[in-house]
Amino acid sequence: MVPGFLAELFKEQSYDEQNFFLIAGPCVVESEELIMEVADKVCAICKKLGIPYVFKASYRKANRTSANSFTGIGDETALGLVKKTGAIYHVPTTSDIHAHDEAAPAARYVDILQIPAFLCRQTDLLVAAAETGKIVNVKKGQFVSGDAMKFAVDKIKKAGNDKIMLTERGNTFGYQDLVVDYRNIPIMQSHGVPVIMDCTHSLQQPNQTSGVTGGNPQLIGTIAKAAIATGANGLFIETHPNPAVAKSDGANMLKLDLLENLLEQLVKLRKAVV
Repeated sequence: MVPGFLAELFKEQSYDEQNFFLIAGPCVVESEELIMEVADKVCAICKKLGIPYVFKASYRKANRTSANSFTGIGDETALGLVKKTGAIYHVPTTSDIHAHDEAAPAARYVDILQIPAFLCRQTDLLVAAAETGKIVNVKKGQFVSGDAMKFAVDKIKKAGNDKIMLTERGNTFGYQDLVVDYRNIPIMQSHGVPVIMDCTHSLQQPNQTSGVTGGNPQLIGTIAKAAIATGANGLFIETHPNPAVAKSDGANMLKLDLLENLLEQLVKLRKAVV
């Protein structure tokens, strides 16, 4: 665990301080029933394994390949459900924002503001997120090196906020694939921030002719194990009871009933490498 703001974030949870932390949930708020089901299951698993947990669900999906793709159930409704989930299960929450004027409204509902990978260089967005005083988690762009993410860190710090995390999520390889360079984990940690591995989005296969992003969910465990072995502070895993019917990113989400076994393996690996 990394001390400071993360210790404060997880103060209501009992966990093994040597463990990685987990950010997990469905890609997007589809319904109250869905997010409560996921939170209930993941909370129970994390409590059992001593893993500090952050519930994640996007309140709106702004970056979709097709104009026909599902974007959300309404911003305030979805944010309200994310906040309700955190309150019921006593866990911190996160959701992504897409423009500078979304930062302050979203900050009233969540504990961590997530900056999408495609927007990691948007100065006004980073500054607006920083000025809320919330933790800011910036996903490394698919087109950006780990070294270059120091500029995102600097922008947030100059805006008066040092509660920063960075997330690795792969780099563009050709037109329709991503690859993960695990050197980025220690490189981004050298910027003085915790680093998270996004184990699901790093397996996306974008730009499909169907207009729906593909993926390789069978490799989620491989990505996660390699990240723990290389010292990642946290893991990001999107999960759904039935990814085949998910309204967003179903092609690269982990089926919910597979999560416990994977996390058990990862806890054992973490103990071996710490």
